[in-house]
Amino acid sequence: MSSRNSGASALDLSSCAREPIRTPGAIQPYGLILVLDHPTLTVNARAVARPELIETLGDPLGQSLDTVLGGTLAHCRPLLVALEQGASHFLGALPVGMAGHHPTVAHRIGDDVIIELEAPVPGEPGSLEDLYPSIRRFMAAIERAPTTQALSEIAAVHIRELTGFDRTMIYQFDPDWNGAVVAEDRNSVLPSYLDLRFPESNIPAQARELYRQNRIRLIADSHYTPVPLVRVPAIAEAPPTDLGPAMLRSVSPVHLQYMRNMGTGASMSVSVLCEGELWGLISCHNRRARRVPYHVRTACEFIGQILSLQISLKQRAVQVEERIARRAIQVRLLGRMAGDTDFMAALGRDQRSLLALTQSAGAAIVHRGECILHGDCPSQRQVMQLVQWLTAQPIEGDIFCTDTLPQQWKHAEAFAGVASGVLAISISQIHDSFVIWFRPEVVRTVRWGGDPRKEESEQPLSPRTSFEGWKQTVREQSLPWNEVDRDAALELRTAIVDIVLRKAEEMAALNEQLLRSNKELEAFSYSVSHDLRAPFRHIVGYSELLWSSAGERLNDSEKRFLETIVESAKSAGTLVDDLLSFSQMGRSTMGQIAMDMTALADDVRHKLDMEYTGRAIAWEIRTLPRVLADPGMLRLVWQNLLSNAIKFTRDTPEPRIEVGHQRNDTEDIFFVKDNGCGFDMRYVDKLFGVFQRLHHVDEYEGTGIGLANVHRIITRHGGRTWAEGQVGAGATFYFTIPFADGDHL
Repeated sequence: MSSRNSGASALDLSSCAREPIRTPGAIQPYGLILVLDHPTLTVNARAVARPELIETLGDPLGQSLDTVLGGTLAHCRPLLVALEQGASHFLGALPVGMAGHHPTVAHRIGDDVIIELEAPVPGEPGSLEDLYPSIRRFMAAIERAPTTQALSEIAAVHIRELTGFDRTMIYQFDPDWNGAVVAEDRNSVLPSYLDLRFPESNIPAQARELYRQNRIRLIADSHYTPVPLVRVPAIAEAPPTDLGPAMLRSVSPVHLQYMRNMGTGASMSVSVLCEGELWGLISCHNRRARRVPYHVRTACEFIGQILSLQISLKQRAVQVEERIARRAIQVRLLGRMAGDTDFMAALGRDQRSLLALTQSAGAAIVHRGECILHGDCPSQRQVMQLVQWLTAQPIEGDIFCTDTLPQQWKHAEAFAGVASGVLAISISQIHDSFVIWFRPEVVRTVRWGGDPRKEESEQPLSPRTSFEGWKQTVREQSLPWNEVDRDAALELRTAIVDIVLRKAEEMAALNEQLLRSNKELEAFSYSVSHDLRAPFRHIVGYSELLWSSAGERLNDSEKRFLETIVESAKSAGTLVDDLLSFSQMGRSTMGQIAMDMTALADDVRHKLDMEYTGRAIAWEIRTLPRVLADPGMLRLVWQNLLSNAIKFTRDTPEPRIEVGHQRNDTEDIFFVKDNGCGFDMRYVDKLFGVFQRLHHVDEYEGTGIGLANVHRIITRHGGRTWAEGQVGAGATFYFTIPFADGDHL
């Protein structure tokens, strides 16, 4: 771990993040490194900690593999030639003059083969086989561990037992790469760091990547003097040699200063990987310098791999159990939605399942301007404001997720208590429609290893400030949403969209059937009404002939019968004519031209003079705009509306009829207003239907088709029709004509 800097050198944490940690140009002084060209296997660079080895065995620089170090590596040539890119291979413990047997490892990086020979540790124990009982005890213990926490505690104990370090910690990363010490085993030499947190900058991204690639790392002495890597003149200007996989690679001076300020003379880290990603570290510290033999490090690396597998299995098992539970909840919700035409209402009928699906305290369903709240939520107004904000955000994958909403949207501070965390899914590409889950603020105290608020460049490395616990109270933050929460929400979104699409397809099929039926019905009504016109006219004509030729011989009853026949035939004929007109409205071709609505309305009024002869009607026809419409059809609209106004003001002492106009952004609105008998608004939906009458035929004549014709004509023009009325106080009928291509005529 790296941290804040101290001293006159002005080393800071940001410089550690930029430092070339893979290419330090030096090694730690516990052995030697040879860099060979592949495949010639000629030494291009070397770093030798003990000068007497060069004096005794000769300088390996520029020499062939077969001759360097007294030929101890000659038998490794076939292995080194075949070494694959990025691979490492243990070559055994090889003798290096009088310096003893050195554990030797080869690494292949690009065109370089790096051979590191690590000096033996004085008094080191036997071999890896001698450590097997410790490894076996560890494996037996973790089989009984029920949780990840228990696994971490067991690993900390066994690693410290193997290495003899003063303190061993299990250090876990969060999604933002801040670290927390979740388990610890130590003696009294070093202080406890258990439960302390450290900011992301303590272990920069490039260092985390190196930890991911190399599972183990040892710094035996924080006060060591680096041994430089010497190169042959031919590659003096070449890019620096990548020593990334080498155990002896020298480390950042910032990191060494960090260790000294922690009061540690040696450290070792073992990487814990889950699903190939860095989960955390087994971090070991010692007050004094301490070397760990190769076979002990190998045992620790093995334990780290076992721990990684066990943590992965535990986490995966927990996720599987949770996913099964969420899937059961989702099945219940889907069962309700599938059998209901209104998915919003269906979700709301099982509020407990809706909230349990994402472990939330509240949820809101917003669809087509309607907002339904369940559980602990912000107000409807606040939710609709949130929807507007969400709509403006670049949401990837139709899901938005945060546990710190007030930090991203200041208006959320007003309801942070119930909605610091938000998980939202978009359920429409057209409308601002969302299902939103809420989690409340969880106020908690976090112990940091130093104050993370201070700028690293302002705060020098110091054991008193960088590592002493600093408490922070976290507010306006909920429990985090995990992958299971997000997946459950996305699966629900898919189900909702599928159900809505399926119902839309069903509705489209029904509409198609209805359209086909309507066309067939129109054709039938046209045929029937056309064929019935002649018989009814014959009935009227022959009845009138019978009256004129035999009227004197008929008695009063027979005359009354004949009058009834004539009146009924005329009424039926009128009905047939209106039906024929109605069916023609749906079949005839529209011929739209620019026309003067004022002149048309006034002309229709004059042609209706005979309908109100002897009555004094106060007419007011305002100036109307020009529109693009079919003149014949619009004449019929005005004729029906004005005729109705005349008819329904028949019993009004001082009848008034007003024709006017309004305008909005997309259409012209026309109206005919009268002060006649009016109607009850409870039945307004019936007005524009075929054969719908709100008054008895004995009170006001008519077939009930006129307003249906008006509605059909205006609908074909892309407009709307509606009416307002009050019994005994008159009525107002409206219709609209859209602007032509957005222009005002």
